[in-house]
Amino acid sequence: MLRQQFKREELPMEEFRQLGLADWNVLHIDDEDLAALLAGRRTDMLRLENLEQQGLRIPALDAKLSLRRNDNGGVELLAHPIYKFAEGPEYLTDTEIESLEKGEALNLVKTITGDDGNKREVLVEFDKETNEFITVETDKILPPEEINGIPLTPQQKKDYRKGREVETQDGTTIQYSAKDKRAIRADRLALIASVLSDGGVSYMLFKGLNALFNKEQHREPGRNFHKAVEKMSRSEINQAARGGMPENDADEDIAETISR
Repeated sequence: MLRQQFKREELPMEEFRQLGLADWNVLHIDDEDLAALLAGRRTDMLRLENLEQQGLRIPALDAKLSLRRNDNGGVELLAHPIYKFAEGPEYLTDTEIESLEKGEALNLVKTITGDDGNKREVLVEFDKETNEFITVETDKILPPEEINGIPLTPQQKKDYRKGREVETQDGTTIQYSAKDKRAIRADRLALIASVLSDGGVSYMLFKGLNALFNKEQHREPGRNFHKAVEKMSRSEINQAARGGMPENDADEDIAETISR
């Protein structure tokens, strides 16, 4: 999960139209891909057709999309096609690059110095689909407050930001992944997470999650999952009685969201 970085009204609709992904203000991408874009992540691989680039016509191109804020504060749409050669970040050693490319390591945490001279910690992953390295600042990663109603400890939240596996008391293991458009992988197909938002706590029901790195995924949910479902349902009823749901500005990579 990442804190939401862009608003729906900031989307560069003209750029979406040029890629054939929008008609006027109607986007032709699914809700999960849109949520990934607004949270600063990448979409799944999309088929872009009838493109024109510098006078060249490209019949079709498979690429992932992301958003970037430029120096003027505007929002730009970036395409991430399948690169022929992978170019590793300069702050990684050849051994580290090879380890990520071969899948021997899922991610690496590095401390780097930015252009402003300040040090920051980043999590680096390799996307085999696009043959590209992905870097995200760890302090921008938003760990869940709870998984299946069980609070995460401060150490578990720290581990999550660093891309480590985190196991909760009900036997559910989760892990942050910048490659995944929902940003979270688990050893379960479904779970309920909660995160802090401006309106309080937002519950998120995730279904069909991707498995952890080289590990078996269990079809049955965690021991506390059904209790968390009941808790989420009660919150939904209470929210409806108060006259509707407030907007969720924290994260929108959800199947369902119920705020309290």
